[in-house]
Amino acid sequence: MITVILAGGLGKRLRPLTTDRPKPMIQIKDKPIIELQVNWLKKFGMTDIIVLVGHLKEKIKRHLADGKKFGVNISYIEEHVPLGTGGALKNAKNEIIQNGNTNKGFFVINGDILTDLDPFTISQKGSMTLALVPLKSTFGIVETNGDLVSKFVEKPSIKDMWCNAGVYYFSNEIFDYLPDKGNLETVTLPMLVEKQKLKAKKFSNNYWRSIDSHKDVEEASKEIVHIFRK
Repeated sequence: MITVILAGGLGKRLRPLTTDRPKPMIQIKDKPIIELQVNWLKKFGMTDIIVLVGHLKEKIKRHLADGKKFGVNISYIEEHVPLGTGGALKNAKNEIIQNGNTNKGFFVINGDILTDLDPFTISQKGSMTLALVPLKSTFGIVETNGDLVSKFVEKPSIKDMWCNAGVYYFSNEIFDYLPDKGNLETVTLPMLVEKQKLKAKKFSNNYWRSIDSHKDVEEASKEIVHIFRK
């Protein structure tokens, strides 16, 4: 089954780390984000990968090449002007269909997330489904008993609040909802919600982190020692 990695973003919030490299090539401990993603996908038998590249694309292509050294098959679709995540995916339609995906679904992964969740648990045939993970507070929480502080909780997950994990399973129907230029999150997903076509699968106990800040890089580098052991 095909997996598409969205790897064309500019990563402005992570400058200067992204001045000379695309965001998916940021090192987490001793490996780029996208290499960790490839290893994760391979673990679940997902070996046919299409990487959608744009900003500083040659850095990704040089590192991953055809994927053989990682035990997978990798091809690339390039965007020459920024298309957004939705536009980039639409631009890859022919490649996805031509790779034997005529009657099958496919996975889409944001190129800046790290997780150990099992993608196949959202791959119901004919569905369009996104993975959800608990929303984690960026601040420590203070609990009180009257006017007394009773407890400090460091950056807890917020009960009954969920965020988009950046892991999707789509049927080919998704191409009917993709813009020529624009983002999945702001254009396509709201349309699917309006049409009642988007399902969700919650992952309460899995590791997940989006690399959006310098602090994320620092914290993820400590966490993956335990999460991504070979």
